[in-house]
Amino acid sequence: MSGRVGDLSPKQAAALEEFRERVQDILPLLPSQSDHYLLRWLRARTFNVDKSESMLRKHVEFRKYMKADTIIEDFKPPEVIEKYVSGGLCGFDKEGNPIWYDVIGPLDPKGLLMSATKQDYIRLKVRDTEMLRKVCEQQSEKIGRHVEAITLIYDCEGLGMKHMWKPAVEAYGDILSMFEENYPESLIRVFLIKAPKIFPIAFNLVKHFLCEETRRKILVLGGNWKDVLRKHIDEDQLPVAYGGTLTDPDGDPYCRTKIKYGGVVPRSYYVQDSIKVQYDQTVTISRGSSYQLECEVLSPNNMLRWQFASESADIGFGVFLKRNGSSAGDQQKVSDMAEVVPSERYNAHFVPEDGSLTCAEPGVYVLRFDNTYSVLSSKKVSFSVEVLTPEGEPQPRTRREASSD
Repeated sequence: MSGRVGDLSPKQAAALEEFRERVQDILPLLPSQSDHYLLRWLRARTFNVDKSESMLRKHVEFRKYMKADTIIEDFKPPEVIEKYVSGGLCGFDKEGNPIWYDVIGPLDPKGLLMSATKQDYIRLKVRDTEMLRKVCEQQSEKIGRHVEAITLIYDCEGLGMKHMWKPAVEAYGDILSMFEENYPESLIRVFLIKAPKIFPIAFNLVKHFLCEETRRKILVLGGNWKDVLRKHIDEDQLPVAYGGTLTDPDGDPYCRTKIKYGGVVPRSYYVQDSIKVQYDQTVTISRGSSYQLECEVLSPNNMLRWQFASESADIGFGVFLKRNGSSAGDQQKVSDMAEVVPSERYNAHFVPEDGSLTCAEPGVYVLRFDNTYSVLSSKKVSFSVEVLTPEGEPQPRTRREASSD
């Protein structure tokens, strides 16, 4: 049984019924309440209801943090992303699934990461995925068949060592992990075309970010890749450059009005060359340790805002909320706190980070700079932190350094 609507075993059907009952409280917060949608989370965890519920509840928090419901309208990417990130939606396959192109070769990973934050790229991926979800819904109504996933074409022509720059691989891995954890079962198949000899090395660097089911959907095509694409995609839905007959209105065979092809980022976009931020404090965090800063938020809907930069290497960062009414200064392990901004590693040595959180409830929020993963290097981090009221006024300063762990 495929685990899809109309093709469920008795055990799978029972799991779906139990799953729906368990998540009743968060159903209104989801983009869909259909069996089709819930089954995606069950298939992602092989119908283990406990694991599927945990995954879905984390996704609800993710949607809230990323403002996913309005990100299509509200998120305006930096100009450098609009101009130099490649890819785009172009056509539909023979089953009616949208086709997304990722064009790897022209990308300038270092230029992009020097010019915008990793979180900007994650938000871009969320925006594009939410847009594709809506396209799938429109297709479902148009063709009278449920559409919930896309065909992805990876054009690897020009893949080289510049794409295996370590910070770029790490950033791409974080984006892949975000996608796997929050948009399961969103791919029908992945066609990988024009792969150079260096491809196996590049793939080995990122494959561990992909679940086994996603790996099985990847088809690495050889010299006959155009013939294979035409078996799955009608020629009038496939750009001329990819073996079809589709062009832009002006005859462009690459359909550049739909698919962006990136390019080298001019140094004028580099943030670290043009922005000098003044920070309130600088600390050195020893290898294998962390630094925590407590901020007491006095009223609901106050905004906690932070800026930070590191020297020479990346740094982990996350925001936590003390539980059980703990006061500032009370000892509490991070594992016992509520994670409100997921802890991630930031390339803040390239691009300064600037983030904020609207605090739904008052309490003691802990900003944690994490260097526990580094066994060799201490990290110097400069930062500024403030709490603003809904009117934009600074809240009275209530913050203190907490013990490192």
